Amino acid sequence: MSLLQRLEMRQGQALVMTPQLLQAIKLLQLSQLDLAAYVDAELERNPLLERAEGEAESERRGADAVPEAAGESTSFDGEGEGFEGGDAEPWIATELGATQAQIESDLDTRLDNVFSDDNPTTVREAATGGDMLSLTPAPYGNTGGSFDGDAPDFEATLTSEVSLRDHLSAQLDLATKDPVDRLIGGFLIDAVDDAGYLRGSIDEVAERLGAGIDRVARVLRLVQTFDPPGVAARDLAECLAIQLRDKDRFDPAMQALVSRLDLVAKRDFASLRRLCGVDDEDLVEMLAEIRRLDPKPGRAFGSRAVEVLIPDVFVRAAPDGSWLVELNAEALPRVLVNQSYYARVSRGAKAEGDKAFLSECLQTANWLTRSLEQRARTILKVASEIVRQQDAFFLHGVSHLRPLNLKTVAEAIGMHESTVSRVTSNKSIGTSRGTLEMKYFFTAAIPGAAGTASHSSEAVRHRIKQLVDGEASNDVLSDDALVQRLRDEGIDIARRTVAKYRESLRIPSSIERRREHFAYAR
Repeated sequence: MSLLQRLEMRQGQALVMTPQLLQAIKLLQLSQLDLAAYVDAELERNPLLERAEGEAESERRGADAVPEAAGESTSFDGEGEGFEGGDAEPWIATELGATQAQIESDLDTRLDNVFSDDNPTTVREAATGGDMLSLTPAPYGNTGGSFDGDAPDFEATLTSEVSLRDHLSAQLDLATKDPVDRLIGGFLIDAVDDAGYLRGSIDEVAERLGAGIDRVARVLRLVQTFDPPGVAARDLAECLAIQLRDKDRFDPAMQALVSRLDLVAKRDFASLRRLCGVDDEDLVEMLAEIRRLDPKPGRAFGSRAVEVLIPDVFVRAAPDGSWLVELNAEALPRVLVNQSYYARVSRGAKAEGDKAFLSECLQTANWLTRSLEQRARTILKVASEIVRQQDAFFLHGVSHLRPLNLKTVAEAIGMHESTVSRVTSNKSIGTSRGTLEMKYFFTAAIPGAAGTASHSSEAVRHRIKQLVDGEASNDVLSDDALVQRLRDEGIDIARRTVAKYRESLRIPSSIERRREHFAYAR
């Protein structure tokens, strides 16, 4: 057999992943915070990009604006039929010139192939009238000996939230004057986390500071007397013990109870009664006292602000009974391409390197604006299909949630399954039943009994919680009993699946629930 070399021509299809296409795909799966950070970085890097501040400013600068995606909405009836698109408000954009349109003609085709979506339609930005009223506060007085007319700095008068570290450090300054104890106490305070617990052992602190273990332990006991009660504890038992001592409730029986929190978690009340030497009534009172304590004393001094989940899409009922799906304008960054600045700078550019840099900046800016626009349209399309598929959920609640997977949504809207997966990642929908992640609406199917329709796993989990919450104290439902109840309702489910769903809901077993009912009944 001889080896020969020859030339052949073959025809095939391949997707070339250019940096622009990778950028478009990356933007599609970013969350709101990540997208805002990405856009801020591009604004700093690209001189042709600027943040939209209003229509009047964009008209003055002759900029190319990203469409205001919240203006586009999709409406359809509650039955999932008669799907139609509509514009609640016009998308805000300015038209590109003929030259720029020729530059980007091939870019549209590549983006459309990635997202498998229709070409976005841009319309001229609508004029918004009205003047801004500016109010300048007058000076409060001549505190500096001059009448320069400067307004007072209101930010200097605002109070900031006191952190847990500052709160403890202020108490340490009043509790001791010894500089060594202050140094050890400051080191211990720095080791306290946001929940109020001391992370690390006193042996490590003593070795690092070169101090005696007894002295470090003494300073730790001093810090543990600070407000809030329970701070600087090394575990939950010590945290509860500190708070009970502060209330003068740490008697021998309570000390025995705190030492066996594992039995409290198991609801082994018989063992707890023998261990503490108390009757049922006293044990119930002691457990109620434990529940009133704070297991995380430092959370009142949270060092970081609580991040509120901002929905990417809003769903509300229309007057005609259909559902209206709208993008959240506050969650979508709007950037402009400053065409006038590009024209002015390009005329003065003489070197080839400068011209290449400006051309690259313009191409990158246009790709970013189009990618943001396409991202908004794709999110709206996927969210609209989710609402159509889960129409019964929005009408009746979680018990009517239908089984749904990514493939079903992808086939309905004519997109690839991976695109739907990227869209639903780190996105949420604001509904009348709360703000829910898009992934929440994709659940596995539980087969129905006797050939009935399948049920959503989330709906089955919700039904298990309802059955447990409604059980009587003298009729605690075991996992087998829950299986039988669900099968009577047309849900074919295995016992191990019921146990898995019950554990995911943090519902104790039937034995532990029976013990708890018995203890409270006594």
